[in-house]
Amino acid sequence: MNETHSPLASGVTATPPAGRYRIDTKRSTITISTRHLFGIGPVRATLALRDGRIQVNDPPAGSAVRASAAAVSFRSGNDARDAAVLSPRLLDAATYPSLTFISTALERESASDAFPEGRWLLRGELEVRGVGRLVEAAIATVSAHGGTLHATARLRVDRYDFGITAYRGLAARWLTVDLDIIAEIDPHTATEEA
Repeated sequence: MNETHSPLASGVTATPPAGRYRIDTKRSTITISTRHLFGIGPVRATLALRDGRIQVNDPPAGSAVRASAAAVSFRSGNDARDAAVLSPRLLDAATYPSLTFISTALERESASDAFPEGRWLLRGELEVRGVGRLVEAAIATVSAHGGTLHATARLRVDRYDFGITAYRGLAARWLTVDLDIIAEIDPHTATEEA
């Protein structure tokens, strides 16, 4: 099996084949980490992707991502917490069923000791509860196996930016979002824009 790695990962130089990829929602994950009870208790939760696509271009800076997650899929392993998060005080999942992300730029940072070739940052608009805000995801790795692309990234989200301010103190303001994305190339639309 032929494997290539993109320059999005530190120290490697090949890129995934250019083309349009559809995100495999069943094999991709969104994991949210935060704290509760005045910062004492760790909380981990997941969201399910609803759909998404990635357009890989050559050069990579022209690439684009569009994806949405189902708000009602929020799961933390605590039924009472999940009900509170889905309620109108926080996500209001009944009124706003989707969280969406549309990229606006893919840019490489300057070189550093940790990332000698420069780390890639994916910027875009995240919409939560009908409010759109610019966010930035640091891409950790990208690899390609034939027509399958695998990418990991992390971003920090300030829930107050989206007007979600209930439970101050009890629930943390900042959330860390880890993305583990698997996508398959669509040979019929390989050169279309995402």
